[in-house]
Amino acid sequence: MAAITGLACVLAACGGDDSPDAGGETTTTRYSTEGPGQTSQPPTTTPTTAPTTTQATPDPPSRPITIAFAGDVHFESFLAATLAHPRTAMGPMARLLANADLSIVNLETAITTRGTPEPKEFRFHAPPSALVALKAAGVDVATMANNHGLDYGPVSVPDALVASAAVDMPVIGIGRDAARAYAPWIVTSHGQRVAFLAATAVMDPPLVDSWSATATQPGLATALDGDNARIVAAVKKVRPHVDTVVVDLHYGSDLLTCPTEIQRNLADDLVAAGADVVVGQHAHVVLGGGYLGSAYVDFGLGNFQFYVSNDSPTSETGVLVLTVDGRTVTHPRWVPGQIVNGLPTALAGGEAAAAHDHWASLRACGGLTDRPTR
Repeated sequence: MAAITGLACVLAACGGDDSPDAGGETTTTRYSTEGPGQTSQPPTTTPTTAPTTTQATPDPPSRPITIAFAGDVHFESFLAATLAHPRTAMGPMARLLANADLSIVNLETAITTRGTPEPKEFRFHAPPSALVALKAAGVDVATMANNHGLDYGPVSVPDALVASAAVDMPVIGIGRDAARAYAPWIVTSHGQRVAFLAATAVMDPPLVDSWSATATQPGLATALDGDNARIVAAVKKVRPHVDTVVVDLHYGSDLLTCPTEIQRNLADDLVAAGADVVVGQHAHVVLGGGYLGSAYVDFGLGNFQFYVSNDSPTSETGVLVLTVDGRTVTHPRWVPGQIVNGLPTALAGGEAAAAHDHWASLRACGGLTDRPTR
């Protein structure tokens, strides 16, 4: 987990304006990529002149950092009881997230105690303590751009943003308008400036109009039915101003272990736009990960903390750990696990080796390679 010393500017509070960070090893900020009255340039810090009697402290040299990625997280059904003690609510594999310099998960639930269930088969919601649980587990940022982020209606947006600001747990892919929903969350860790963006390619058709963020409507960042223009534009906008661009997507088809055409086209478009890492989830099973040119793509991280049967294929889980140095992504590591009673637990020995080999075998059907090709 990043040792965040600067106050992150989150969607509910900052309105897309630039704000300098407080300084320290890891600092964070957010800015909007478009919209009336929004600042389209990244934040800058005006240098100050050191007193003549004091030697200015040089910035520490940058170094490669690790970023950890995990899939779907919710606190539904029997997992709701874990939030009675949110600081210990996450399963044992969460320590892999805390050990990385930065980490991200998909928060597959509305964060609200109000609202009315939307007309869909599965509706998830959790109190603000869910964000406390993520932060305590070492998660640095969560995407809410998924097909459950607004499960309890329009109040799901402001309630999530207020909760995010209250506990300083950044969420992306959701906002009070499109400019904020597509805005990157930017963090500097050990001299590496990283932008995280998110969008969903999955949404119940009857809810598309009411869930999609627009210039005047709160909602989610989307990339639906091959319409990738908004998230591609957001990547292009931030690309010149950061060292590394990461995009987390909700994409794929339930239980399919090979990516769909929509997934592959979306990954192609984002890498062409300048993304260095493209990851995602939705299928509730693990898909393959590997290189697309020099970028790293993972088509399905699976469930992570979720109410599934212990012996189901949907209980296969894992954490992807990448080392990034600017635009160079190296040392990809998949740490396989199993969800036991809803909680992610690492595998060991022969079980771990077999699960890793299975994960590696899924790479080919996604057109990915085990090494960068340019």
